[in-house]
Amino acid sequence: MRKQNAEFKTAFTSEAEHDLKNTDYFGFVELDDFACYVMADGIDDQMDAISARLAVAAVVSTFSESPSMSKRTMQACLHAANRALLEARSRMKLKASIIVVLTNYVKLRYGQAGNIRLRLYRNGFIRLESTDQSLTADLVKEKRVERDMVSIHEERNNLYAYLGQEKEFHPFISPKIKLANTDVVALYTKGVWEHVDEGELKDVIAEASNEPQELVDNVEELLLSRQPENLGKYTFAALFINKVFTDPNKKRRMRRILMAVIPVLMILIVIAVIMVTRYNRKMEKKEQMELGYMDTIEYIQADNYVRAEERCMEALVLAEELKDVQMQKELGNYQKLIETVLLAEQQLDNKKYAEAQEGYRQAVNRSRYVDNVGMEYINDKLLLTSNYISVYDMINLGDTLALNLQYDKAEDKYLEAKALAGRIYFDEGRTSAMDALEKLYTDQKAEKEAENEEIKAQLVRQESGANYISKGDEAFARGDYESSLVYYTSAKQIYSDMGDDIQTAVAEEKFAITHQKIKERNTQIQEAESYIEQAGKAAYAADYITAKKYYLLAKDVYASLKMEDKLDEITRKMDALDIKAELEPKTENLQEGITESAG
Repeated sequence: MRKQNAEFKTAFTSEAEHDLKNTDYFGFVELDDFACYVMADGIDDQMDAISARLAVAAVVSTFSESPSMSKRTMQACLHAANRALLEARSRMKLKASIIVVLTNYVKLRYGQAGNIRLRLYRNGFIRLESTDQSLTADLVKEKRVERDMVSIHEERNNLYAYLGQEKEFHPFISPKIKLANTDVVALYTKGVWEHVDEGELKDVIAEASNEPQELVDNVEELLLSRQPENLGKYTFAALFINKVFTDPNKKRRMRRILMAVIPVLMILIVIAVIMVTRYNRKMEKKEQMELGYMDTIEYIQADNYVRAEERCMEALVLAEELKDVQMQKELGNYQKLIETVLLAEQQLDNKKYAEAQEGYRQAVNRSRYVDNVGMEYINDKLLLTSNYISVYDMINLGDTLALNLQYDKAEDKYLEAKALAGRIYFDEGRTSAMDALEKLYTDQKAEKEAENEEIKAQLVRQESGANYISKGDEAFARGDYESSLVYYTSAKQIYSDMGDDIQTAVAEEKFAITHQKIKERNTQIQEAESYIEQAGKAAYAADYITAKKYYLLAKDVYASLKMEDKLDEITRKMDALDIKAELEPKTENLQEGITESAG
């Protein structure tokens, strides 16, 4: 059916050398659905052209047994031709170049071994051209030989693929090429292309009618008109594709294919959407997990273990959903550290100092599994609990000495405990030490009745000094450093008048710390003002992200200083900045619209 509804015309010429020796061979077979065109150029010197004839016969026979234009069929044809030459009974080793063209009257595919050439012309232009499998062709690719010098180059017949190869026979096989009405396929051996260049051949084909024999005659006339001295055998074949086969069932077949493919395609699209959605969700969860992981570390570094525990648990849940074993392990280590610290904090709040100390020691060990994150905070807490325990140890030792009536030594221990409690701002321990001192002095009342008034006065002064210290501590905690300086100065004066060097030193130390805090606060205020200034500059330059960053930095500073009025001021500025940032794109769009209208 295909052949009857297509118009393929073939003509060829093949002439021997001057000594009547022609080792070229051309043959073709056109079946109902497929056609095969073969041209071979014998490279041997035998007079009977056995190599080319055997090669063409082997290709035609193999093709006829299983007509097709598949790559497998082409390979079978070429390898059959190669075996035919290798297995032929000849006194010489047979060799040949070959080109095979297979077509289904709609498309063609060609296979090649050697330097026979194929050209496909469409509307007077070359649509497809084969490449010689020779050393010269490789040199042309490497731009070491000019293309127009191939026909006379000494290595043009030095082939790396040809029929008759026992090993590494690798012919070239083209993909399928779609044909069009009025296409012309030309096949010719080196006897033609060595004497007729591509431009001349193109001109002859452009002037051809619908009859291939006329083109063949014109090419042969052009070749012979040159009267080349070394003209040898030559073969030229022309295949005129006046009409390609049009499948009447193509639209129906396409419709059936579409009807079958569209549901499958829709299913694939749905599956793809589901897969993409799942992937995006997975990536979102992964991003949230990693953010939670980083937040956990940052909160630990900021000594905020309660918030760190929340973020760690959230990240750990995501890690379990994502089956991220490595992240589960790392977050698990952070979770254990956080739980250990929080439990120690609880013990410390419940005044179970020994248990808290043991908890912080365990936290030190846990911290080693997370790159020692939070180690500084834990060590500070360890030192604090150790001092708390030391305060009560000294009080207990003082109680033991008092029971043994060693009042002076007991008093020293109580005073040491009170001084240590004062240094570490341990109000409860300091109160316990003072209570112990008061009890000690009461117990000595019978023995030192004459000194009672002085002792009472001393206790009053101590209490007064302690009150000033306590008020100073409260003011310090509120951030009212100026008031705390006044209280510490009063306490220092009282302790100095009493001759209490330890408490005087404590008051002086608190005074110095407070004074340093004032300096630091002033420095922080200057730093915040600098951030506000930089934010203003960035806002003026319309860099709202940078401006907002500096406002946040200033806000953090004022928050640490508990300066509510400044916090409110920055909040108002950031709100104004957000409004300005929202309005900016609208302004730019309006300006662009005005510009376009003007244009």
